[in-house]
Amino acid sequence: MPILPPEELESRSDPEKTPKSIKPLCESGTRELDRTIVRFERSSIDGARSVVVHGGLIVYPTDTVYGLGCDPTNEDAVRRLAEAKMRDQRPIPILCSSKGAAMELVEMNHKALELAGRFWPGALTIVAPLKRSLPFLLHQGTGTLGVRVPALPLCVTLIETCGGWLTGTSANLSGLPSARTAAEAANQLGDRVDLILDGGRLEGLESTVVRVVDDGIQVLRMGQVGVTDETRER
Repeated sequence: MPILPPEELESRSDPEKTPKSIKPLCESGTRELDRTIVRFERSSIDGARSVVVHGGLIVYPTDTVYGLGCDPTNEDAVRRLAEAKMRDQRPIPILCSSKGAAMELVEMNHKALELAGRFWPGALTIVAPLKRSLPFLLHQGTGTLGVRVPALPLCVTLIETCGGWLTGTSANLSGLPSARTAAEAANQLGDRVDLILDGGRLEGLESTVVRVVDDGIQVLRMGQVGVTDETRER
């Protein structure tokens, strides 16, 4: 899988600049792009957006581990993501560009807003009641959805450029270790994805996941953010 400069990625993603060797949009609305690795920088974001809006899958660095992203409102893309990960029936979290973007997806009560104010942007995923209709594979019929705003500014720019939301499940096969380099993601996912954005080695832990229950929280997974009794009860 070659590492391409952002300008070549842009030419592959722009229909007017696409070389004859690159296939045009197919009937399903997705482009048969070469599987590529590009450096994660501002100049590569437009190309990544093109992949996402055409129903493709991208691997991208976050403030924790590498994420596997697609448009969470595109049911076909979400299905393809689940198949790529060999995902079981666990819900899929969403990374958001802002608290406002998250609040378009879920109902955030006083406790959820307090947690968001204290830990966002950052490595805390908040599971809250679903506000809008989204593909079943994201929530698995639970009526809830996990959301967070990452603390990596360029990652937030990517998410905002893609519409404010990206799926944020880890870029690995289900049951295997999370990818902390682009190479690790490529080794696990290979040609199951359309683009890998290489942001170097990531040293963070996975996010902490909490479910808001009335004025308290239930810890579903301990991770980078510590949860104290004070945090639970405040």
